[in-house]
Parts: sequence; C-alpha cells; structure tokens
Amino acid sequence: MKCNHLSKQALNIDDDERLLLKRLRSESEKKRAFHQLVDLYKEPLYWHIRHMVKHHDDADDVLQNTFIKVFRYIDDFKGNSKLYSWMYRIATNESKTFLTRKAKRSKLSSRELQERLTESLKSDPYFEGGAIEQQLHKAVDDLPEKQQLVFRMRYFQDLKFKEISEILEVSVTSLKTNYHHAQKKVKKQLGVD
Repeated sequence: MKCNHLSKQALNIDDDERLLLKRLRSESEKKRAFHQLVDLYKEPLYWHIRHMVKHHDDADDVLQNTFIKVFRYIDDFKGNSKLYSWMYRIATNESKTFLTRKAKRSKLSSRELQERLTESLKSDPYFEGGAIEQQLHKAVDDLPEKQQLVFRMRYFQDLKFKEISEILEVSVTSLKTNYHHAQKKVKKQLGVD
C-alpha cells in the first residue's frame, strides 16, 4: 500500500490554488471548481485515510465525509496554510474520529482495534500487500499515534517534512525526531538493521 500519488503539480500550485479557491468561493463556479478539487486530491487523500483506517470501504466513507466538510467549510479556510494541508488535516481528524467511534462500537481499545484491522487485511480483497507489508503495518500500529502519523505520511506517501509540518501543525524538528524514533522501532520490530 505504498503510495506516492500526490504529484508535484498538486503540491506546487500556489497561483492555481488561489484561483481554485476563488472559484470555490464563487456561487456560479463552486460546483465545477469543487469537482476539480475532488479530482485533484481524491487519490492522495484516499491513501492517507486508507493507511489509517486500513479498509477500502471505510476509507471511501471517511473520504466522502472529508470532502463534505471541505465543501461545507471552504469559506472558513483562511489561507494560513496550503489548501491541501488543510484538507489533509480534515482527513486526519475524520480518520481519527472514525476509528474512535469504531473502537467504542466494538467495545475495544484503540490499540485492540488497530490490531484487528491489521490482522483482517489478510482477507481484504483490496489489500495488495503480502505478509511482509502486513508485518510493516503491524509494526507501525505499535507506534505512538504521532509517530504513526508521521511515519505513514513520510514512508507511504513520501511527503516532505515541511508538508507534514503544515498538515499536522508541528515543527519540522519535532517531526524529524518522531520519524527517526518511529523508523528505529519499526526496523527493530521487523528485525532489520
């Protein structure tokens, strides 16, 4: 499930992003502009969510909720970060909320839920990874939450620390430290030097 679908074009569209934002805030162009936004970001956001919630159907549901919130609150976006950073933040929060609710409904702790979700990847028809990738997901699930997020965004999506910093609103130095610790723990758990 490694993914590097967030193209450089999507990450460096400052002028285009401003124009898109203007169109999103225009009643006459909002629908068409929103479809463009969805086309641009649905794949990278899907993979971001999928790495957190594990299953395709759940990821689709969370992605839909993410875009509903983006559409609903686009006028509240202040432009203090890039638009994609803001959407990633929404997707991250929607994923966390989804997992919290799922754990409560299942009467499981967050860790127990993560273990079950990772274990069930074996039978997920949309999971293309093998046993090694499943072990990697298990190792990542054993990390503290912040390290999980940083590791997933950096390793699976190949985002730069500056981009992750904007998304999570955490300093680059802190992210690098978290990633370094996460990497060491994952390597140790996988028996890799």
